[in-house]
Amino acid sequence: MANNTLSKKDNILQAVKFALFSASAGIIQVVSFTLLNELMPDIQGNNAFTKWFFESEYGAYYLVALILSILWNFTVNRKFTFKSATNIPIAMLKVFGFYCVFTPVSTILGEIVTPKIPWEFGEYIVLGVTMLCNMVSEFLYCRFVVYRNSMNTNTSAKKGN
Repeated sequence: MANNTLSKKDNILQAVKFALFSASAGIIQVVSFTLLNELMPDIQGNNAFTKWFFESEYGAYYLVALILSILWNFTVNRKFTFKSATNIPIAMLKVFGFYCVFTPVSTILGEIVTPKIPWEFGEYIVLGVTMLCNMVSEFLYCRFVVYRNSMNTNTSAKKGN
């Protein structure tokens, strides 16, 4: 049986763990975004995808970086933060549902806002704000939707009880 009733201390510890793992996912996201943003060759494409991906100011590189960070964050938070033994494909589908809303909204807003920022590294400011919004909203979604009924059900959680 899952122990879903957490003490105040346990809730704080869970939020801190999520923030630390999200920071590690953030490092993955920033590094991959920076590599794509700074090192991708200037390729002129004929089809719409190639044109969008290689000529994008923000969106395409953000999406690749976001996907890499999502995979990392999902894996470590399921195991260590929420200690869930829930069905992985179902949990992943729930997280996918979150990103079906978050990703288009954040990508479109990033594409709109980035060209309007007059500073040289404006895309990194947009990325940072987006990542902070992502961390807070994803924590709440995972805590109260994805893992609501399956926290503390994996082997390490059972050993601790």
